Amino acid sequence: MAHNNGSNNNDREESSPLLSKQVVEGDEKKEANGKKSKEATAEVAASPAVSTAAGYGWTADGLPLGHGSVVGEPMGRAQWDSPLLACLGRNDEFCSSDVEVCLLGSMAPCVLYGSNVERLGSVPGTFANHCLPYSGLYLIGNSFFGWNCLAPWFSYPSRTAIRRKFNLEGTCEALNRLCGCCGSCVEDEMQREQCESACDFATHVFCHACALCQEGRELRRRLPHPGFNAQPVLVMMPPGEQTMGRGA
Repeated sequence: MAHNNGSNNNDREESSPLLSKQVVEGDEKKEANGKKSKEATAEVAASPAVSTAAGYGWTADGLPLGHGSVVGEPMGRAQWDSPLLACLGRNDEFCSSDVEVCLLGSMAPCVLYGSNVERLGSVPGTFANHCLPYSGLYLIGNSFFGWNCLAPWFSYPSRTAIRRKFNLEGTCEALNRLCGCCGSCVEDEMQREQCESACDFATHVFCHACALCQEGRELRRRLPHPGFNAQPVLVMMPPGEQTMGRGA
């Protein structure tokens, strides 16, 4: 029995160094795994920033964000689809539509303005509410002053609404981009918006037909006409008259 107890003690003494080595090795493995997990967490945290910078995001209005856009950073404004003096638009699938816009803007601006407002609001039935007042101001201005000087006071807010809805650059921003002037107006948001609204009014006064045509081309490329958004009507056809045949 004494021999057995001695052997058990010897076994315990011999096994204890192995246990201590196993504990040390386990601690080292845990530390290595912890470092790997921290490195993987850092890589995962860094990956969304890289993917966001490399790809495109979208705003709530469906507008694309540019490269490298960060939350809180002001998004760059887009340019108009066609210039102000591009009467016939550009050669694409909307070519025939651009010709129609040009003819309406030169011969019947009241119809083009009413169509633009109806398309912008995407509510059918607003055509007459804007076309008729515009026609009255157009006739009064041409009859008493010899030119269309009253209707632009009524129509220029539509240009401001289009610019704000699609985040388009205004005249001050375009001049700052081309020649570097109007820099102080562009930096201050309130001052920039006041300057852009004044430029919208001046554009409608001095280039009224061209402004209406540019707005019409922009809206036709971005928004469908509300009259084309009707839901399909399902017609239920009653079953035909059925007769039971008798066997011979």
